[in-house]
Amino acid sequence: MRISRNATGTLFVGGAMALTLGALAYPSMLGVSTVSSSPDRVIANTQWGPLTESDRDFVVKVRAAGLWEYPVGQIGLQKGTTKGVLEASKHLIDGHSALDASCRKIAPMLNITLPNVASPQQEGFVNTLKSDSGKKFDTDFANILRMTHGSIFNTIAKIRSTTKNSLVRALADQANNTVLDHITVMEKTGLVDFDQTLFQQTTPPKLPSSDLTPPPPPAGQPQVVLTPPPNPTSTPVNIDGLTGGNGGGSGGASPAPSPTVG
Repeated sequence: MRISRNATGTLFVGGAMALTLGALAYPSMLGVSTVSSSPDRVIANTQWGPLTESDRDFVVKVRAAGLWEYPVGQIGLQKGTTKGVLEASKHLIDGHSALDASCRKIAPMLNITLPNVASPQQEGFVNTLKSDSGKKFDTDFANILRMTHGSIFNTIAKIRSTTKNSLVRALADQANNTVLDHITVMEKTGLVDFDQTLFQQTTPPKLPSSDLTPPPPPAGQPQVVLTPPPNPTSTPVNIDGLTGGNGGGSGGASPAPSPTVG
């Protein structure tokens, strides 16, 4: 089973979160004038523990993942031709709306600026699937999403095992469960070409950071919110459970839910 040439060209990306956004993601917005080459460099000391460059980038990656995978889930509900693809599409919408809610709660508490659109390469995934139809859509959908989710699995494990920040740790727990679920439903479609997908997952090309990094939002732009489905089964991080019920102090409140996607 092979993926189209168009899809193959975009598949190499490492996708939603596979390739690190790097230490250059939004440094000026965070008040960082000198960017270290070490992702373990502490950029802020917070009441929830030190925040490193890799911690910050992880929160941005999770947000960016939802900004392209959530719309792909909506496309899948319209274009999918098999029960497996339709079910996987529902899981994308459900899982990423909950992760998005967690990111929007955690980010202001840690002074992290979130993007409002995905990276150019992630948008390339969306455009590929928008142009597909029928069996080709089903196959590209399953393989693109299986590759991108497989790529991020090790990244989540590393963040979870090394971060000293309790908010980032909680987000990693949620992301781990969500990504494993999405890997599983993609495989259940029966459309995954494991040889090709795993090769692309483990040997991504070197791409310019501008292709991999979502642009910062324009000043004053309302924050995009990914609307949960009518009967969600995934839940966001319980911030009160991590902060003693006070929402983490200043900045703990979730931004207003406007505008929405979906």
